[in-house]
Amino acid sequence: MKYAILFCLAAAIPAWAGDLPEGLFSARFLPGWTDENGNRIAALELELSPGWKTYWRSPGDAGLAPEFDWKGSNIGKVAFHWPAPEVIDSDGVRTLGFHDRLILPFTIAPDEKDRPIGLSARISLGICENICVPAELTLTAPPAGSSPDPVITEAMRRQPELSRDQPPCSLGEIEDGMTATLSLPEPATNMAVEYGGSDDIWVSRPELSRDGSEISVDFVAPSGKPFPLDPSLIVLTLLKQDGATEYRGCAAG
Repeated sequence: MKYAILFCLAAAIPAWAGDLPEGLFSARFLPGWTDENGNRIAALELELSPGWKTYWRSPGDAGLAPEFDWKGSNIGKVAFHWPAPEVIDSDGVRTLGFHDRLILPFTIAPDEKDRPIGLSARISLGICENICVPAELTLTAPPAGSSPDPVITEAMRRQPELSRDQPPCSLGEIEDGMTATLSLPEPATNMAVEYGGSDDIWVSRPELSRDGSEISVDFVAPSGKPFPLDPSLIVLTLLKQDGATEYRGCAAG
């Protein structure tokens, strides 16, 4: 049965294990700083119990990606800076996420440039040991600091490297949606594919060809029928031992 656990975090004090669902040791917003353009750079910090994990923006075969309902003041556009995830295989289920600790930086543009940004949000996320537990957290951050936080800047350096290349791809119809075959621009055994056109589009696990040169992925819409798949919205992330590379869009031939 799906359930949610709510807790509130005081402005400068993280919530500890007694206030949180099993598997989550602490949670807080790192207050961050305000850059020269008036944007606030901050981060969500989650500390997990041994053996527990939480999920990346695209969780894989199971799991729940975090969702943020911003409650603060003067909040405009929010951009997340996701660090590259781990590939987690458990009983044949492949997920993408993080053990131990997640630092998720984000940049908030002010709605009005001459006012400070007050940071508060309700966050829905999944944490998992053997069974995924949905949880809800209500967090409020202290005021922004006067200088960059090295913890946040280090997490931002762990983002996938963004490539300007678009790998070749071919698109086709299947009974309940669309399929795409993408040529891999570099060798990799672990990867993730996302579709930026709609949160309603289900994306299958990438299937690697025998020679390792390409992958095939299915995209299924709520209609259960073929639809206009936009190749510019296909995002491929290759996960390697020494980092990750992200390719936005593919060149349909």
